[in-house]
Amino acid sequence: MLPRFSRSRLVKRTVYTTFGLSAAYLADTELNASAVTRNLRTLWTCALISADYKLNFTPEHADRIPAIHQRVADRMYDLFTSNGGLYIKIGQAIGANAALMPAPFQQKFARLFDDAPQISYPTIARVFQREFNKSPQELFAYFDEKAVASASVAQVHKARTWDGDWVAVKVQKPDVGHQTGYDLMAFRAVMWAFEKWVFDLPVYFAVDFISTHLRAELDFIAEASNSQRTASLIASEPRLAGKVYIPKVYPEYSTKRVLTAEWIDGVRLSDREALGRAVGEKLPEKSGGMFADTHEEKRNGVPESMRNVKLKGGMQSIMHTMVELFSAQMFDWGFVHCDPHPGNIIIRPCPRPSSSSFSFPSSSKTVLRDPQLVLLDHGLYVTIRPTVKRQYASLWRALLTSDWDTIRDVTESWGVGEAGLFASAVLMRPVKIGRTANGPSSRAEMGIGANGDSGAELNAYEQSMPKELIFLGRNMRIVQGNNQSLGSPVNRIKITAYWASRSLVTTTTSLSSSRAWWVHLNTRELWRDVLFRAAMFSLDVVFWVSKLRQRVRAWLGLTNGGFEDELERSVRGFARSAFGVEVGPEAFEG
Repeated sequence: MLPRFSRSRLVKRTVYTTFGLSAAYLADTELNASAVTRNLRTLWTCALISADYKLNFTPEHADRIPAIHQRVADRMYDLFTSNGGLYIKIGQAIGANAALMPAPFQQKFARLFDDAPQISYPTIARVFQREFNKSPQELFAYFDEKAVASASVAQVHKARTWDGDWVAVKVQKPDVGHQTGYDLMAFRAVMWAFEKWVFDLPVYFAVDFISTHLRAELDFIAEASNSQRTASLIASEPRLAGKVYIPKVYPEYSTKRVLTAEWIDGVRLSDREALGRAVGEKLPEKSGGMFADTHEEKRNGVPESMRNVKLKGGMQSIMHTMVELFSAQMFDWGFVHCDPHPGNIIIRPCPRPSSSSFSFPSSSKTVLRDPQLVLLDHGLYVTIRPTVKRQYASLWRALLTSDWDTIRDVTESWGVGEAGLFASAVLMRPVKIGRTANGPSSRAEMGIGANGDSGAELNAYEQSMPKELIFLGRNMRIVQGNNQSLGSPVNRIKITAYWASRSLVTTTTSLSSSRAWWVHLNTRELWRDVLFRAAMFSLDVVFWVSKLRQRVRAWLGLTNGGFEDELERSVRGFARSAFGVEVGPEAFEG
């Protein structure tokens, strides 16, 4: 038994320690936006994940691997949702790009695209007081205290200016700005540990690039500049002008943490039921896509301004415009929107030339109008270097024309060890290139590569892999998910490939010109483009056979699936037979 003096000292130290920790926790929560607590939670979770993989992710414990994946997915999901802010963005990036990750990750991370919790109106009012030295009611003639949408970084309120214009006011959540520095510091530490100690994979090389772009999302002045630049590029492209619209920004009501833009009435792409009514089509009841299984599908319905309007061209017209828009960004402009998820896309009738807003039909008779795609949230963009843009376009064209030499040249210049698997991931269709006689190892067949030779092979990425591909892959995967969730109304691969080939044929000396694309021909590439167009005929045949099969199965009442679903099944089988990689059915939903 301890002496009375020792017991008294122990009690005092316990009380002092408890009081000190409580005071530190309170100070961190109230004054530091829980930044330290969040970092400790992050480090603890990553330590558990690392230990779990180190101890159990081995050939001797192959039977434990599914349970490991489930535990890790649960821990990461809990971490992202508990910390919020940029952690949600990181989780969405994983959900949008991790095509070869195990099924539990895909199932869990799909939920991260749901709305985030709203912050209270008094908090919003304090942001306005700091930014404008006015309350929302003083700055606007009307301001809805309840947000119409809430995301990881900001939330949106509907308001009306004193001039009578309806606007969408995007307000940054105040804790996010304070937490970002700590969050990125933790992200850097975790990536370093994963590369140097845990998995021996080259992931740290992209930390600065990713951190810079995530931090840029918090600058709403930069977001306004991105939207204005994109609007200018669209206006200069005859194939997109009028079909795509970027809401006008109100600079006098905008700061680094508040962004005010034109209010748009329309149907969100995430509201599949309302979108089906607007175009007069019934979407497939069961559809794939990374957004098909979200727990809270966004349902805003059809606005009053569209009650007697039917959009021409159906889902095919909408998706065709969407794929063309992002193909132009990738292959022509080199300026790519990296967050085109359904909540950031609104479909409305193309307005009359005299106004950017759509007026009510004068009678109850249904009016046919062309659809217009409205693109929101311009915070996350990536600029593609001209050399990488040309390589990426060359890769796309080579993949469709079986130009294996070009495929190898591009992928080897990027430090990619297995060109076939990389090409399949780009196209989302099987691409098999000549391989050595060595078959897949037992670790590959088990899906284990964390501590094997593959880590050493991937080290070439650090010097060669263009970091832009991280965000290009995110964009491509989300667009693919949009098409798949709407029943694959368009041949996404063909449309994208046409833009890639055309960008190689046309010069880039006059992007701002309003003249047609064929005026600026590069004759050296013209013959290759002719061969490419001939090769597209077979892809067209496959697509329309798939559409016919889809309609017959729908008529028979059988489980339906579109072109993207068939490609998904083909890639899974190809990865299994050619590389020994078992890809779950949910892998291509992100």
